[in-house]
Amino acid sequence: MKRPFHGLLAPLLLTLAACAPATRVVLLPQEGVPTAAVEVQSQSTHVVLAKPYQVAEVRERGEVEQKQTDAGDVQKRYGQLLSVQPAAEQRFTLFFMPGGSALTPESTTALADILSRATERSGGEVVVIGHTDRVGTVESNDALSLQRAQAVRQLVIGRGFDAARVDAVGRGEREPVVPTADEVDEPKNRRAEIVVR
Repeated sequence: MKRPFHGLLAPLLLTLAACAPATRVVLLPQEGVPTAAVEVQSQSTHVVLAKPYQVAEVRERGEVEQKQTDAGDVQKRYGQLLSVQPAAEQRFTLFFMPGGSALTPESTTALADILSRATERSGGEVVVIGHTDRVGTVESNDALSLQRAQAVRQLVIGRGFDAARVDAVGRGEREPVVPTADEVDEPKNRRAEIVVR
């Protein structure tokens, strides 16, 4: 049985409800994404949150107020929600011998540890991104990067990952770790990145 509010409690609750924002947006820091920003817009106003822990509060009438908070306040307000968010993605890099999809001996050794760490995350997905150096044509490097990614994908699946959760893509020579001139053999660019999320 519900009891009616008595005395000052009901007006106090109504006053607090009128002060509370209809929507609150907090920009949390993201590892590896130093320039993240969010635009919050109502019919009459908009603000851009570009620094970690900036807050936009949208009121019932559409006004947007920008504030600043900190990690402690966010943990206090949203700790329960933050505790159930998925872990941050993990990234690993493997390197290849020139001209093919054979891993270097060091990467072959590292693969077991990488896959062991990846299996600790349940229910996620794995994306393998193949890359090449600048030796060869753009077209042949596109094909080789995809071949490398698919070879690593097969190794991942062979370790028990669900094939439907493992994707392979090739980026060719477009995203070098070490920028070089055309036809330069750079071992650090012959790689596959494994993203576990």
